[in-house]
Amino acid sequence: MAENKLLKKDLFGEIRLVTADGHTHIVRDSNNANVWVRWLARRMLQREARILAVMINVEAVPKLLAIDSDHLTRSYLPGSPMHIARPTDLSYFKNAAKLLRTLHRTNVVHNDLAKEPNFLVFDDGSAGILDFQLAWFAPRRGRLFRLLAYDDLRHLLKHKRYYCPDDLTARERAIVSRPSLPSKIWMRTVKPVYMFITRRILRWSDREGASDRGDQS
Repeated sequence: MAENKLLKKDLFGEIRLVTADGHTHIVRDSNNANVWVRWLARRMLQREARILAVMINVEAVPKLLAIDSDHLTRSYLPGSPMHIARPTDLSYFKNAAKLLRTLHRTNVVHNDLAKEPNFLVFDDGSAGILDFQLAWFAPRRGRLFRLLAYDDLRHLLKHKRYYCPDDLTARERAIVSRPSLPSKIWMRTVKPVYMFITRRILRWSDREGASDRGDQS
């Protein structure tokens, strides 16, 4: 008998944990997205599918199992979100940095690593990464790609600063203190509009992980 458990529901639809015939997977469903953003939810679904297909040989990220206009099915990764596991072992952050370098070598930037739930902590203490709806595949790896990759690393180091403050090196502290130009533009122009629309008009806010600390720059 199949089991279907709701994990998350927001503006962009639902995420469910489905177990059937001894196999467990994750289904992202845009059918229940807010009517005003359903078109965007569907585009984000397709975007994530393309990114997961590119990363087929990357370990510790989900594998694409199926995709249609309103549903994305991916493999289940058995780990705990960072804000639940609260990793304080330096080896975790070394492993997460290694995984991030692998993503970047695959020409993928994540673009949403300010959110702690997008990092997983596995039982063996290693790292995983989820939620590639905002990720970008850039075969040419130009200047913009390098700036966004820098911000991926900077967000990881901000989490490291929170959980392992004594282990942050001088170079890492310098990176944390220097957001890239795209990040500065986002914070000064796009983010205020985004916050107004999502919180004031659509009455929704994503308050998981780093956002609870006001730590998203």
